[in-house]
Amino acid sequence: MAVRAGREFLAIPGPTTMPDEVLRAMHRPALDIYSDTMVDLTDSLLRDLSRLFATKGRSYIYIANGHGAWEAVLSNVLSRGDKILVLESGRFAIGWGDAAATMGADVEVLKGDWRRAIRPAEVEARLKQDKDHKIKAILAVQVDTASGAYNDIEAIGKAIKAAGHPALFMVDAVASLGCMPFEMDAWGVDVAMSGSQKGLMAPPGLGFVAANERAREVHKTAGLRTPYWDWTEREGVEHYRKYAGTAPIHLLFALRQSIDMLFDEKLENVFLRHRLLAEAVRRAVAVWAEGQVLGFNIAEPGERSDTVTTVMMAGGHDPLALQHYCKEKCGVVLGVGIGELAGQAFRIAHMGHVNAPMILGTLGVIEVGLNALNIPHGKGGTEAAIEWLGERVSP
Repeated sequence: MAVRAGREFLAIPGPTTMPDEVLRAMHRPALDIYSDTMVDLTDSLLRDLSRLFATKGRSYIYIANGHGAWEAVLSNVLSRGDKILVLESGRFAIGWGDAAATMGADVEVLKGDWRRAIRPAEVEARLKQDKDHKIKAILAVQVDTASGAYNDIEAIGKAIKAAGHPALFMVDAVASLGCMPFEMDAWGVDVAMSGSQKGLMAPPGLGFVAANERAREVHKTAGLRTPYWDWTEREGVEHYRKYAGTAPIHLLFALRQSIDMLFDEKLENVFLRHRLLAEAVRRAVAVWAEGQVLGFNIAEPGERSDTVTTVMMAGGHDPLALQHYCKEKCGVVLGVGIGELAGQAFRIAHMGHVNAPMILGTLGVIEVGLNALNIPHGKGGTEAAIEWLGERVSP
């Protein structure tokens, strides 16, 4: 007999659970797409996306998921045959590089490890070897949702600067924007991209790109430009060109509400909330790991992200069985291991619309599953999370 009730809670790293306020924001008639109200909505969103990216550069909205935003970035600054350097720390930078290769770029992967973050010193050393500056762009993710790695984008930006290399620094912030600090201009990032369905708490279907003046200068001679993704086309005076056609009106209603909620909470409080809840999850996993079956995928504590925790499962136990139990019996949907970690791990998302009851409930359900499936684990993981929050959240 299941003990679940109500709708499922998504503890997966996207799409995340949406606030009721965001759902309600979409429950209204469409706007006249030529109206001043529609133009004002677009202008406010583009302005506030640049604020979220922390850039004085331009932002663009695409009717696309993150993979579409990847293509938007690549097509606007690259030409066929351009060499790019992909910084590996899991699945997603590699996937972005694969997209670039398909589009005709010459892709080199700076080999990393799915159990650690990017090493800035390795980036600097590789760039110093590129005396002729053949590398035109460097691709990295801030948080890889497969491995759970957090990459220090600021340190990587400093490494690129120390190498004296002119390549564009391009960053995937899909699993971090709106959850963790991202300082595009201050960290030397030339192009950044993200999506609507994670930290921004909105439905899937919107992709975002921010570009600084250096990137927009390179864009002028990019040979991979196509009408839909093209920044120049989207800068036309007619409003419809901002979307290359009809605006995704109801997704924009949702996005406006979600960004308003982030700003009402204040970003520094949003980031603190994510840090506290992420550490609560890590405290629980550390206790469970005492059973010698479960453990962190990312070895170094400082390299574990504040938005998703990837938990390895050894000893012949099946993480899919745990995921199925939590979903079918208790209504909590965990992320499965993907890429190289398929069949070896499960993932706990703690991003976007999350609070203490949601996280503690998720941890409690996981413990129910571990007990029900006789998976060895240290006892008291949820209690460790409760103790942590009790110590850190003052009255």
